[in-house]
Amino acid sequence: MITLLLDSSNKNLSVGIAKDKVLLASKEYDAWQQQSELMVPEIDALIRAQNLTPQNVNNIVVAIGPGSYTGVRIAVTIAKIMAFLLGAKLYTVSSLAVLAHETKPTICLANARSNRSYFAVYQNGVALEADTILSNEQVKNYINKHHEFAVTGDLEYLGLQGDEFNRFNNMLTFANEKYEAVDLLPVKPVYLKD
Repeated sequence: MITLLLDSSNKNLSVGIAKDKVLLASKEYDAWQQQSELMVPEIDALIRAQNLTPQNVNNIVVAIGPGSYTGVRIAVTIAKIMAFLLGAKLYTVSSLAVLAHETKPTICLANARSNRSYFAVYQNGVALEADTILSNEQVKNYINKHHEFAVTGDLEYLGLQGDEFNRFNNMLTFANEKYEAVDLLPVKPVYLKD
């Protein structure tokens, strides 16, 4: 089984490809406001580098938000179109869940602008605190009360250094029937903003 992994919900463009739940290759870099031009060529290059064709893709896992309004839509739209055209299964996952540390409860964060953060706490794919928006002050207070938790995400905006995580391995754990989008039409980005 060949699985394509896509996330453009925040600053990074993240594309991975796996075979039988083992990551073969990935590409991830800061592509803020360029994901729409870069994601399809990166997918194509990644697939071809593995001597595969798009028709070999059986599964697609996509991070559906919360995140950047435009960024979230890019990966979700590409994933839906590819799933439809290729007859591949589509699995959707929170953009915050893919930031979780491998073993610790993790405060997963992304910049929501206007002095706010997208916030959730995940452990082993389970939300201990559901995806929401908090003020940056509330986030810092939560972190101070939970020193034993890992903290991940793009944290420069908070002046923090984050713990390590593996976005692609996390995404692979969501490639199961619980997260399968049986009908592609209702799959939509999650924004959480007012």
